This record gives sequence, structure tokens and C-alpha cells, in this order.
Amino acid sequence: MLLERISINPAVCHGKPCIKGTRIPVFVVLDSLAAGMTYDEIKAEYPPVTDDDIRACIYYASVLAQEEEVALDPR
Repeated sequence: MLLERISINPAVCHGKPCIKGTRIPVFVVLDSLAAGMTYDEIKAEYPPVTDDDIRACIYYASVLAQEEEVALDPR
């Protein structure tokens, strides 16, 4: 299961969700994707990251989006 690739530990990155076994926060991967980086570019920048880790970050964000409502400007 993809979510098994994500860990939350108060002693690591102030408890922010990270890729398990690393100190790479989920938001770093998501920000990189949003900035237009490819999977290969992210993996080159953060060598421990795999394709499955990137997919896990996307899935984690999807799960959060299902649980929260964010007010968006309707314009």
C-alpha cells in the first residue's frame, strides 16, 4: 500500500509527513511536482526517492484533500 511509504515521527522534520526512512518531507516532493519537475528530476535531486515514493506523496495529498475543504476564490 502506498501510504506505508509515508511516515510521521515527531522526532523527524518536526513531525511533518516524510518518505519513510528519509528526512524528505512529502511537501518537498509535491512542491517539486507543482514546479514542473519530472519524476526523474526529483529522483536526481533526492537520490533515495523512488517512483513509488513520489506516487505515495501524491496519494497522501489526495487523501488529505478528501478530508479537508479549502476556501478558494470563485473568480
